[in-house]
Amino acid sequence: MGSGTPVKGARKRIGIAASVLRAAGFGEASTGIVLGTGLGGLVQHLEVEREMAYTEIPHFPEATVEFHEGRLLQGMLDGHRVVVMQGRFHHYEGWSLQEVVFPVQVLHALGVRRLLLSNAAGAIQPGFPKGSLMLLTDHVDLLPGTPLIGPNDPELGRRFPDMGRAYDPGLNALFRQAATDLGIVLQEGVYAAVKGPNLETPAEYRMLRTLGANAVGMSTVPEVIACAHLGLPCAAVSVLTDACDPDHLEPVDIADIIATAGRAEPLLVALFREVVKKMEGAV
Repeated sequence: MGSGTPVKGARKRIGIAASVLRAAGFGEASTGIVLGTGLGGLVQHLEVEREMAYTEIPHFPEATVEFHEGRLLQGMLDGHRVVVMQGRFHHYEGWSLQEVVFPVQVLHALGVRRLLLSNAAGAIQPGFPKGSLMLLTDHVDLLPGTPLIGPNDPELGRRFPDMGRAYDPGLNALFRQAATDLGIVLQEGVYAAVKGPNLETPAEYRMLRTLGANAVGMSTVPEVIACAHLGLPCAAVSVLTDACDPDHLEPVDIADIIATAGRAEPLLVALFREVVKKMEGAV
């Protein structure tokens, strides 16, 4: 393939974005954090050293969801330097799955060696209450495609990445221990990723339950696939914002989902901070 191939072009775009961020002082954080819908409060505890809007980073998509800030931050969180995505990208916004995971590839190029993700999701599992947290142990990918479609660049990752341990056991163990130490009830389960932005029908909730899903959302899985491709350990936690019981389904408004995420945010923030404290030298 020549230098103008899609493979070389993708690597070039990643390099350009990473170079701009390095020139702005980014690149000294080994831990990346992705903050999902309504979960931006962690930045209040961050001693910010660097900040850049996504619109200032070459080739970054633009966050179009109104409750995603669209900023990249670097700073100290409880003595540990982290880089934080305050807002993410979704396929339903019109971005390709390759564009959705581009920031993860850039963070990896900057030197990030572990990624912690959060999201808001609907609870399919009976007994998982609204406002509780769920550690992802596996997923069911129902998105239309994969970010790995197309020519593969072996300098980014192997053609056929294994997904048997997509959610890093060591990081998940840290989350379990942190939850125990803080007295936080941390559910565990399988996350189903769907295309959105519409919510699901009762029949679709029954299907997802049959498939073994415990929660459903519209993000995270493309990023996890990209992590597996890059060899980047990751872990993810969902805030369960609505009850998806197909036999007792109530109308859901996005404002209610955001409000529930906001009420659960202090628990999620405490959990992530405790994991970061435990992380140095543990993973």
